[in-house]
Amino acid sequence: MSNISYYTEEGLKKLKDELNHLKDVERPKASNAIAEARDKGDLSENAEYDAAKEAQGMLEMRISKLEERLVNARMIDESQLDNSKVLVLSKVKIRNKSNGMTMDYMIVADGEADLSKGKISVNSPIGKGLLGKSVGEIAKISVPTGFIDLEILEISR
Repeated sequence: MSNISYYTEEGLKKLKDELNHLKDVERPKASNAIAEARDKGDLSENAEYDAAKEAQGMLEMRISKLEERLVNARMIDESQLDNSKVLVLSKVKIRNKSNGMTMDYMIVADGEADLSKGKISVNSPIGKGLLGKSVGEIAKISVPTGFIDLEILEISR
């Protein structure tokens, strides 16, 4: 079963660029490292060769995961999204009911999440709790210390 992920145009481009870099730059480097280590003699006692082969295996695994993610990636057409409810790519202003603190977040796909930029994953506890809610609604979010109530103040794109 495939795990479809939704990306912005920018996020999808970043994913493709990373994959191309790994294939076009890192893969040849790994092959060269193996060739250099192989030239140094007996492979049965060559730690450098073993390390280069292991690094190549890790690189190939990363490439494979990125290719799988790219196959299951879908670009979101922001013009078709509804602003009345919290959806992926919604910018949401929320208020913590217990301390009155307000926060601004953008709900994004897992691969684009970056808390320092105010982007939270749609699969995070807060992201899941906010999905489908409208302005004025309270989202009860389960956190390790119990529950927090977040009031949705504003939704935009």
